Amino acid sequence: MSKSCEMCLMPLGRDPGQSGSVRYCSFCFQDGRLVYEGDDLKAFQRQCYANMRTSGMNALKARFFAWSIRFAPHWKHKRSG
Repeated sequence: MSKSCEMCLMPLGRDPGQSGSVRYCSFCFQDGRLVYEGDDLKAFQRQCYANMRTSGMNALKARFFAWSIRFAPHWKHKRSG
């Protein structure tokens, strides 16, 4: 079973870059820290959706992936803590 980014659920095997982390993809983790340091799930989802659309992803697919972020360990922890 392939591991996924703990923040955005991107399969780490499909990550186009190198994050330097075994827990986060290169979009979420750069220069030794998380790129998005806030705790607003909806803002993070909007940012991810916009980035997916900019990179050419179909709107429906991008919307589904952005919605599914709520199930990532990083955000589940924020909601329960």
